[in-house]
Amino acid sequence: MIQPTVIEAIYTKYQRLCPLMNERMRRQWAACEALALARGGVAAVAKATGLSRTTIWAGMRALQHAPSGTGELLPAERSRAPGGGRLALVDTDPTRLQDLEALVEPTTRGDPQSPLRWTCKSTRQLAKELQRQGHPVSYRTVAALLHELDYRVQAPRKTREGASHPDRHAQFEHINQQVQAFQRRGQPVISVDAKKKALVGDFKNGGREWQPQGSPMPVRTHDFEDKTLGKVIPYGVYDPTHNAGWVSVGIDHDTAYVATETICRWWQEMGRQVYPKAAALLVTADAGGSNSSRSRLWKVAVQKLADRIHLRISVCHVPPGTSKWNKIEHRMFCHITNNWRGRPLISRSVIVNLIGNTKTTTGLHLKAALDTNCYDIGLKVTDEQLAAIRIKRNKFHGDWNYTISPRL
Repeated sequence: MIQPTVIEAIYTKYQRLCPLMNERMRRQWAACEALALARGGVAAVAKATGLSRTTIWAGMRALQHAPSGTGELLPAERSRAPGGGRLALVDTDPTRLQDLEALVEPTTRGDPQSPLRWTCKSTRQLAKELQRQGHPVSYRTVAALLHELDYRVQAPRKTREGASHPDRHAQFEHINQQVQAFQRRGQPVISVDAKKKALVGDFKNGGREWQPQGSPMPVRTHDFEDKTLGKVIPYGVYDPTHNAGWVSVGIDHDTAYVATETICRWWQEMGRQVYPKAAALLVTADAGGSNSSRSRLWKVAVQKLADRIHLRISVCHVPPGTSKWNKIEHRMFCHITNNWRGRPLISRSVIVNLIGNTKTTTGLHLKAALDTNCYDIGLKVTDEQLAAIRIKRNKFHGDWNYTISPRL
């Protein structure tokens, strides 16, 4: 009987040599150890190393210069005789890849009535369906095959903007020319828009934040608006020249007067300090919402703003379907979203502080304040009110580009 100390010594040697040996060297080394122990050596080496007895016996035959089936020594660079080992599934199951791709993309490469057409396409589900079709495959193999087919786990990407206006490119060129012209003259340029409404309270907010292990922040199960706390409507103004912005956190409705009140607050708190000699203001906005290019109320509100701050206000709307191209979206709002990720917006003061403390490595500076005003909705603008506006439309798309001057 082989002593336990001998088995332990073989185990120690194997652990040290294993990383340095290939398959052929392992079985021949194990065979040498077994032959040195004589009776019971194969069982002892198999127990110490975890190698099968069949592998050790194959090593013994190799040492005796009689490999199974050939009668010749293996070349030095090979571990097995030609044709040894299990056949690759690509040889025994040639339709496996084709059937897998049909399951992954049934609408384009396979049957639209595929059983996975309306269900989750996890690797386990795909493996189960392939097994049902007669393909012996594991979920790990499915993952490897999908990578081989150049598939990756991806989320949908928002890229479709709807119908493209034929003058879209020309409008962006016009906006760029106007912005550069205002900046050369030292006149203020701002980008405005309303951020998505946010529920106030201990609701789940997208994203993740550091928390103690196993102790995520508890929030409400359902996202039903709290009637006491309500929701907020952040409306922002971004100054691309100074990389600074202002956000008014409204608590009522999103109307044209919310937009112009926010612009007025930006001018009083930030704008006039950095533009003391300003005579005109350029506003870039999207073509919908409270600052819609078709809204009569927006133009009436801009006229009242011009009268109030005594500046000529030029407005350039980005073409329909391109609101995400507005500077404020990817220069300011995205950083606000990142700053409050994973945190419940439990109160209005928390929202104001999170917005006001948003900073970036490029020097973005923000200020925020609560707008407690109430704004009427459903206001109608008469033809007389519209005619009283001192508006001058640009020759190029006057519906998108116009200037409103203050009334003396």
